[in-house]
Amino acid sequence: MFYWIYQLNAADPGIFRLFGSPVFRGIAAGMTALIICMVLYPWLIRQLQRKQVGEVIRHDGPESHLAKRGTPTMGGTLLVLSFIVTALLWCDLSNVFVLMTIGITVLYAIVGFIDDSKKLKGDKSGLSEGWKMILQLGSVGLLLGWFFHESAGSVGYDLNVYFPFVKPETASLTLPWWGYTLFAVIVVFATSTACNLTDGLDGLAIGPSVVSGVTFGVLCYLAGGSLIIMVKGDPTPISEYLLLPGVEGVEELAIFCAGIVGAGVGFLWYNTFPAMVFMGDVGALALGGALGSVAVFSKHEFLSVIIHGIFVVEFASVIIQRYSFKLTGKRVFAMAPIHHHFEKKGWPESRITVRFWIISIILALVALASIKVR
Repeated sequence: MFYWIYQLNAADPGIFRLFGSPVFRGIAAGMTALIICMVLYPWLIRQLQRKQVGEVIRHDGPESHLAKRGTPTMGGTLLVLSFIVTALLWCDLSNVFVLMTIGITVLYAIVGFIDDSKKLKGDKSGLSEGWKMILQLGSVGLLLGWFFHESAGSVGYDLNVYFPFVKPETASLTLPWWGYTLFAVIVVFATSTACNLTDGLDGLAIGPSVVSGVTFGVLCYLAGGSLIIMVKGDPTPISEYLLLPGVEGVEELAIFCAGIVGAGVGFLWYNTFPAMVFMGDVGALALGGALGSVAVFSKHEFLSVIIHGIFVVEFASVIIQRYSFKLTGKRVFAMAPIHHHFEKKGWPESRITVRFWIISIILALVALASIKVR
């Protein structure tokens, strides 16, 4: 909305010139989302308590979690709404990457909402694993397939897969539109599912999500075509100077990421140990879907494996545990996902959470360092 105001006054913008700056709008987006969450979460928590929308606790989980039974869940509804509303206010709504990311986020939020609703109605398992996968893969697959087949070329988005730590022209893989669609769907689905699996301790999932939001915000701003520097007297896009895969217009997703960061910090205020509210699947699936979408549209799909390292390890621990038990009858971990393994080993919940945050920050720094390694 505010970018539209800037466009209306483009001939003589005056003070409205601020609305044309991605940096200003990014800061404003982060603050807007933060304020929405800080102001509205106390009200939402009271409403969830009044309606007895309480968390369902696994009986085979750590005993310390039994005390959390009844803590309001589905708090991720406001988390997601806050950064979507923020995007509608501060992003350029003619930008296809913003619209696609919002669309994927909403689709995953709907799947998560259905899953949470079924759990609260007595079905502790929620949506079956098969149906959840069908809805996640099918809905996003159709949307991304349409984009890569019909619109990618018109906005200058190539279908190349790039690899971190090397120059784009040195190592890249060109895929057909259907191949790239399959690849992108897997990235978004895996990120969403991994974020959901990580959401098992107070503040555990939202901390790395905030770190990822900051990291991708920087990468999207650098990869877009709006930041120009002088190189040997010639104006040069900074993405070209830094040897990053350039995607014209993707800097608008930096503003979207700023909204995720602001909303995440606001949610963390109420989700930190001991949590007053949980995000539920509606928040975790949507948040992971949003971050996965940003990874795809910024052309940093493989780099996201490093940035989302905590999510990757959590996801991998579940797969290893499941197939180890099926094939050998033995469990590798005391409990999966891996954060529960450390709980079973006697680690306090807050220690696990903070140490995972620290690892997430280190991984983000490694990912940003890859820019110079190129």
